[in-house]
Amino acid sequence: TVLVMIMMKTTLALIPSGMVRHGKFLQERNAVGISIQEQGSSEEEAVSFETAPTKKAGEHDILLRAALGEEVERTPVWLMRQAGRYMAAFREYSDKYPFRMRSETPEIATELSLQCWKAFGVDGVIFFSDILTPLPALGVEFDVIKGKGPQIEDTLTSKERIDKFVHDATNFSPADQLPFISKTLNNLRAETQDKTTLLGFVGAPWTLAAYASEGGASRHALEIKRLMHSEPDLAHQLFGSMADAIATYACHQIESGAQIIQVFESWSHHMSPTDFELFAKPYALRVAVKVRAKHPNVPVLYFANGGSSYIHRQKDLVQSYAYSGLSLDWKADIKQARNILGKDILVQGNVDPAILLADDISSIDFAVKSCIKAAGGPANHILNLGHGVLQQTPEANVAAFVDAAKRFGVRQ
Repeated sequence: TVLVMIMMKTTLALIPSGMVRHGKFLQERNAVGISIQEQGSSEEEAVSFETAPTKKAGEHDILLRAALGEEVERTPVWLMRQAGRYMAAFREYSDKYPFRMRSETPEIATELSLQCWKAFGVDGVIFFSDILTPLPALGVEFDVIKGKGPQIEDTLTSKERIDKFVHDATNFSPADQLPFISKTLNNLRAETQDKTTLLGFVGAPWTLAAYASEGGASRHALEIKRLMHSEPDLAHQLFGSMADAIATYACHQIESGAQIIQVFESWSHHMSPTDFELFAKPYALRVAVKVRAKHPNVPVLYFANGGSSYIHRQKDLVQSYAYSGLSLDWKADIKQARNILGKDILVQGNVDPAILLADDISSIDFAVKSCIKAAGGPANHILNLGHGVLQQTPEANVAAFVDAAKRFGVRQ
């Protein structure tokens, strides 16, 4: 515990002294130029964007402004996994091309990212990719097997393998090793500039390390837990190297056009509160602090899927001025979460994705209205699902969800 407290204090020391530390997370937005290196181009040919919109504040940047802690006119709305197989237009690609081809081909990834925004008018576009996408550049290859999901053969389960990972992570260069990321985000920023907010995302260090240790979806995550409790020093070395690489990757996304970064702790349901405190939280914090040190005007959000039992332990991720807000899973009572976190901490979520399977649209209206009310009323949080859109979801119900958000979320 003492070691973790020292690591957290060291990490927090990296926060820029000029960062606003009172009230809402950020009270000002300075336009910061972003240089985007296109594939095969020289620095002189780089495309330049601004993190702050060039148009007057309005519908087009309502999600960004909410994430920055600014007062907005209504509750912004987007959906986790909004680019997905529930859409017929998406299945035209997923039925034809394997996942990595879709996510690593900029033209396809761009199209898939934009579909939900064009169809339903959500307040943000999150680029089509996967939390595992950076792993091959870190020496951990994976493939997505139909019916099984991502599979990793060369797992991180021995000291020798982890030592090699640490070496590969030290030499990680997303611009050189993952050139399709900058191209996709460059395309998307050009499409969305002054129209909507562009989100990037990364997996949190613990989740990625766990996935790379287990080799795929796991019921109990026994390999990473064995490492944590039998060889804690080696586990901390793994998590630290993963955190530094993921921070670099997140910064690359921002420098390629992303305006918000969402960090997914997708496997929080495998952690006890103590394990979260000791092995996940310090490294999630390390990612955000490094990103904020380099890009202080870019919001970073944290989602611990299955972490409802330790919401109170997530509070200081935001109070530390590293994360801008917390996403809540659908099992959390958002009103109780508000009481725990306080009214000044931004929350996002958290309608049960299964609600969107309802035959009666009034059920969706009720869920949206109830969520907005419990979160503090209209324009006081970011509406989302408490997990990703389910494949069986009718497209009309996604449209109804977004429409309800815009009707019930208007500030009175």
